[in-house]
Amino acid sequence: MKKLLIAAFATVLMSGAALADTTLKLVEVITSPERTETLKSIVSKFEAANPGTKVEVISLPWGEAFQKFATMVSAGEIPDVMEMPDTWLSLYANNGLLESLEPYLAKWEHTSGLTDRALELGRDVNNTAHMLPYGFYLRAMFYNKKLFQEAGVTEPPKTMDEFVAASEKVSKLPGKYGYCLRGGPGGLNGWIMFGATMAGSNKFFNEDGTSTMNSEGWVKGLTWVVDLYKKGLAPKDSVNWGFNEIVAGFYTGTCAMLDQDPDALIAIAERMKPEDYGVTTMPKGPSGKTFPTIGYAGWSMMAASQNKDLSWKLIETLEGPEGNVEWNKRTGALPVHKSAEKDPFYASEQFKGWFAELEDKDAVPTVMPTYLEEFAFFKDSMVIKTSQQALLGDITPEEMANQWADYLTKAQQKYLAKK
Repeated sequence: MKKLLIAAFATVLMSGAALADTTLKLVEVITSPERTETLKSIVSKFEAANPGTKVEVISLPWGEAFQKFATMVSAGEIPDVMEMPDTWLSLYANNGLLESLEPYLAKWEHTSGLTDRALELGRDVNNTAHMLPYGFYLRAMFYNKKLFQEAGVTEPPKTMDEFVAASEKVSKLPGKYGYCLRGGPGGLNGWIMFGATMAGSNKFFNEDGTSTMNSEGWVKGLTWVVDLYKKGLAPKDSVNWGFNEIVAGFYTGTCAMLDQDPDALIAIAERMKPEDYGVTTMPKGPSGKTFPTIGYAGWSMMAASQNKDLSWKLIETLEGPEGNVEWNKRTGALPVHKSAEKDPFYASEQFKGWFAELEDKDAVPTVMPTYLEEFAFFKDSMVIKTSQQALLGDITPEEMANQWADYLTKAQQKYLAKK
């Protein structure tokens, strides 16, 4: 009996040791110091509720995240949970690397409280939830009231022509520029919004799968962006700017206008007085319409995870009403829970610009064709290289548009052939 008790006790100790050794790996790819701090805070609550389980947070710089994560996967260094941008979802879901969350959502007490849009977008690939969005990112226009006043701009621009006129006035001030151009990582949104706005349509493809991006209207919009840069209405080094650089360019007063999602409020609100800046609808084009992009990101479970139930518990902690609202208040996305609409935080002055844009019938939210398996490479590699070439004059906007259209046509026609 004594030997049996000793053996049983040893088994308990061994199981406890195994439990203590349980480590989940979580990769974040849309990174900033504030986001990482908030993520670790929520993760600590998960660890406290699950003794013996630790979470290793791996933060990849956004500008290099696509290549770095692909390298990790190729090397077999696959995490349990990862932050999934909408533009990557199709690539990883279609290659069988993501676990279906449907069995977990079917039993989760908070599934019914999610917005319809959250579930719809999470099921973008094969109508299966390969990710659960944590929030939505809608572009609107920040403007610096003090710089406008100094430059003699009386009100925020409502049209593309007014946008250029305001930029020209501000750029006459020493060391100041009209627009914080995002010429580096993540810059596709600006090209898409201005291209579609000048074209008067956010239609990406014709019925036969050919891309519209080298059509006359789109080329006009892409040329508009290039001309803005070449005229000196954006900082010269903005050809390389990513998220952190454009936001810093705005709150330091280097440039007067910035198109961004609510997540930019985090850094801006900490460094600028509320009365010194505003948020308004993106400028409208010749058709009287504007096409602000709306995107999303969320949490996915990797199919290779050896700890799927624990991984879901981690996602539950991140995505539950408490964790989701805490996360979005710090990251600036619009939450996915219906209950969040009652939170006073989202009724504050700073969010009025986005809600006004959502209510404007001539502001048409644009979802990019992230369902294409090839879209992640297009956005995070091809667009950066070719758009920088166009801004620097190495290729023409027409040549850039043709390269984009050729690539997207092949991807769309491949997609249509599989349907």
